[in-house]
Amino acid sequence: MKSAIYQNGTVHLELLGRDRFQKIYMAGRNGELSCPSCLEPVRLYLGIEKDPHFFHLYHPEKICLEASETIKETRQIEGFRVPSAKPVGEGFLGAQPLAIGAATATASLPILDNPHDYVKLLEAEGFKLDGNQAAAVTETEGPILVLAGAGSGKTRVLTARTAYMLDVRGIKPSEIMLVTFTTKAAQEMKSRLLRYPNMKSGLLSKLVSGTFHSIFYRILMHADGAKWNNNRLLKKEWQREKIVKEAGRELGLSEKEFPYDLALQQIGFWKNSLLAPAKIKPDSEWEETVLMLYERYERYKQDQGLFDFDDMLTGCYELFQTAPELLAMYQERFRYFLIDEFQDINKVQYELIKMLSAKTKNVCVVGDDDQTIYSFRGSSPEFLLNFEHDFPGARLILLSQNYRSSNEIVAAANRIISYNKKRRRKEMAANISEGLPPVAFFPYDEEEEATMIVTDIQEKIAGGADPSDFAILYRTHAGSRAVFERLASSNLPFRIEQDAESFYERRTVRTVLGFLKLAINEDDIDAVAAILPALFLKQDVLSDIKASTILDDCSALEALGKVKTAHAFQMKKLKTAVTAIKSMRHLAPYAAIERIEKELGFLDYLKKRGSEGNKLEKGSDDVKDLKVAAKNFDSSQTLLEHASHMAAMNREIKNLSKHFTSSITLSTIHRAKGLEYKTVYILGAVDGSLPHDYALESLRNGDTAPLEEERRLFYVAITRAMERLYISVPSMRRNRAANPTRFLTPVRKD
Repeated sequence: MKSAIYQNGTVHLELLGRDRFQKIYMAGRNGELSCPSCLEPVRLYLGIEKDPHFFHLYHPEKICLEASETIKETRQIEGFRVPSAKPVGEGFLGAQPLAIGAATATASLPILDNPHDYVKLLEAEGFKLDGNQAAAVTETEGPILVLAGAGSGKTRVLTARTAYMLDVRGIKPSEIMLVTFTTKAAQEMKSRLLRYPNMKSGLLSKLVSGTFHSIFYRILMHADGAKWNNNRLLKKEWQREKIVKEAGRELGLSEKEFPYDLALQQIGFWKNSLLAPAKIKPDSEWEETVLMLYERYERYKQDQGLFDFDDMLTGCYELFQTAPELLAMYQERFRYFLIDEFQDINKVQYELIKMLSAKTKNVCVVGDDDQTIYSFRGSSPEFLLNFEHDFPGARLILLSQNYRSSNEIVAAANRIISYNKKRRRKEMAANISEGLPPVAFFPYDEEEEATMIVTDIQEKIAGGADPSDFAILYRTHAGSRAVFERLASSNLPFRIEQDAESFYERRTVRTVLGFLKLAINEDDIDAVAAILPALFLKQDVLSDIKASTILDDCSALEALGKVKTAHAFQMKKLKTAVTAIKSMRHLAPYAAIERIEKELGFLDYLKKRGSEGNKLEKGSDDVKDLKVAAKNFDSSQTLLEHASHMAAMNREIKNLSKHFTSSITLSTIHRAKGLEYKTVYILGAVDGSLPHDYALESLRNGDTAPLEEERRLFYVAITRAMERLYISVPSMRRNRAANPTRFLTPVRKD
């Protein structure tokens, strides 16, 4: 059906403005739509596989005859005019498959001509290896770079190689260092090793395996247990923040306004790049400030005998430089090195491996330069690209067979990543010959995007799919707001990252909501506290405001207008702010937020707050995202209730998801690296989101590196999909027209 009764009028999909589809969808959810023929309740279908249509709520298969006559007069529904002469807007653009062409073909790599007996034994045990995998397993001497593309079985290669070295070559486990990037990966490696022939727990317990931090911390402990005692470690983030905040007070920085978490991230980047404070040349005022914090942070730790996780690596690097005899001892002990996820390595980690392996050169690194996505931690494709230069005589083994994804998904990924310049030229070949092509779909905005995805998942689960088959991936946490809300209102089990805060609890969002709360309740003292930084007032004026409410018998909002400051212009501005806040009480939340931006100078506050230190999630972007959400509500009260409910749901989902045996995954692309799902949805594939605004800004300034990393990030997202891949290309983003991501140009049909 293409029509329904709504608010005593008839809605026709062909005549409905494209921006109204989500509104009508929600009206159906609220029981406000009925069939023009039988008057039974109907809803609007908004999904990916089929065009929008109305369906009967209790009898979805029922088909009623619609009125044949054309409605000639112009109807007015909910305040907007719907002319009958022609469709409104551009209409609904259906999902379309991406053009794959012949970018790659299914390939089958040969088994070695003369496979070693151990490889034959592995095959007998069910561990099949293709020719290149077998070569990576059995060639153990000298430096080897294993270029392992997405889904190429690198974990199998690493475990089989380790088992081969122990069982066939007779290498002592204590002479092997197996380095992973996460504790979970290290545990998985040992668990898999136990499945191989002749691998016993006693043997594997002597293998030196773990993360960079765990391995090199053990070396530090052995060298000087008192200095590197675990009790001196700054284990928690709040401990580090406490030190830099104390340093910030010395510099006159506001604890409420300055983003100390970003400062610590920058300090970590410098340390992992082996840049001591004396070596740094700040590029901006922001970096100058952080450098001063860095100097004070390091001095405090030194005075108190403390250390952090970054010091475990830099400390070991300094130890080897100052104690060559100790370095020589470890060079003699460790004769073989296996490094997983080599594309994620940073400067200090690279230098440590070079130092330790200088004697034997038996270094096997496994990685993929096309998946280097952690530049903010100091990783760079340069380490992998320059491997043969730093390790002369290194052999290159390419694992180009993808065992995860269909040929169509692999071909699309190949075509997209081929546009990067700084990479090793290679193509993956799919082991799975036939599948469904990736699909681009075109929601109107973030709200409709979430609706279409959840509808599609519900259909697939109803058809027998398992919730764990699905992953919804996004560039930044803020991009998950709408889909989180849609899932939270469904009965589908889903999980989010444990450190993902609710959108409505983000600092900038909390401040804006504080203005709305104060407009509704002028005595809300907590709301006053929330907005003080945005009015450039320190928290110590709060006690004066509380006193004024009693002495002057006035509301907290009125007391705010009576605050005495050293600047007459600021006192005048406070009185203006009080009037503006009062005027927002009866405004729709979208209009109220616009008034906060313009009349109260909120955007100026965001610029001065130092948010330029966060390239990815700026405060001004949070306001834009909040305005998208606000459009769904007619009053500030309902928006605030919704925000409170969603914040509570965020906490509840984190607790509940621990008990789910099967659930949909919501994740940033960064966190999804290394994982795989039968069906993947990528949100917000438009310029400004993916690639991110900061990469486009860098491109305009002549720096192509961030854009190439964004393309690698897109490649990582695509290659998480095993069977089905859906890429969302919304027409609007943050209430503005959006352009499809430039990354899709090579594979998109006209």
